[in-house]
Amino acid sequence: MQPMMQLYKYATYVFDPLHHFWESDRTQRFVAGLLIFVFLLAVITIEMKRQGWITGPVADMIPTSHYMAINLAFTLVLVLEVISLIFTLPCSISKAVGKQFEILALIFLRSAFKALADFPEPISITGHIDELYIILADGGGAIVVFAMLGVYTLLRRQLEESLTGGPSLFKFVAAKKLVAIVMLIIFVGMGIKNAHLFLTGQHPFHFFQSFYTVLIFSDIMLVLIAQRFLPKFHAIFRNSGFALATLLIRLALTAPPYYNVCIGIASCVFACLLTLVYNTFYSRKSHYNRKKA
Repeated sequence: MQPMMQLYKYATYVFDPLHHFWESDRTQRFVAGLLIFVFLLAVITIEMKRQGWITGPVADMIPTSHYMAINLAFTLVLVLEVISLIFTLPCSISKAVGKQFEILALIFLRSAFKALADFPEPISITGHIDELYIILADGGGAIVVFAMLGVYTLLRRQLEESLTGGPSLFKFVAAKKLVAIVMLIIFVGMGIKNAHLFLTGQHPFHFFQSFYTVLIFSDIMLVLIAQRFLPKFHAIFRNSGFALATLLIRLALTAPPYYNVCIGIASCVFACLLTLVYNTFYSRKSHYNRKKA
């Protein structure tokens, strides 16, 4: 057990400073300013290509639609949210699930804006009714997920954690921090590889879909870690159910239009229903009320 304790301590020493740096106000202000700069730079660069001021191999990598600047901005927002998700993994599984619903809502909004790339400039819906339906579906799905997230947040506040302190809690959290560190390394590595493919003229892979596939395995690992420290049946079922909800989110990312919204909303409903059932029948408060009755 001594080597494991050392590993837990190292994971904590590495993770905590990174988490503090990322969540600091200074870092968040810098990131927000960087997003504005990148968005404006993208708009200007696209206009320069349209005017013929940028030519050669570099011009081939620059889109011609100004709407792609919006897509780039939302892509960067998603990157930041995924990083925040990684730092949320050591928290309770239920909190990490809520963070993934936030990302799902942003993905639907990004998908809606991405459909703008098929519209002409100045914008007109003539001949683009199908794209309009996709925008309405993704936008409506984002609002529903946003609303369901509010319901889930209210339900999650009543959710009780079985571990409240002591060495077991430290080991439990430290083990999840170790998983988060590994996921952060994989995230950065995949980002570097995708950027290299793009800059060398090769076809980049679907970054978010690929990373969310990796997250499936991290979710299972977190469930197994939780089972080691919380071996009770209802805790295992709850954590496994949350893993299933996140799996549905991953499936929503790869589903075709309209189906993606249905699957994403179904994942939110499933998580809310699971949390409601757990709070009603398996929380310590419900046990106390039944004994009192």
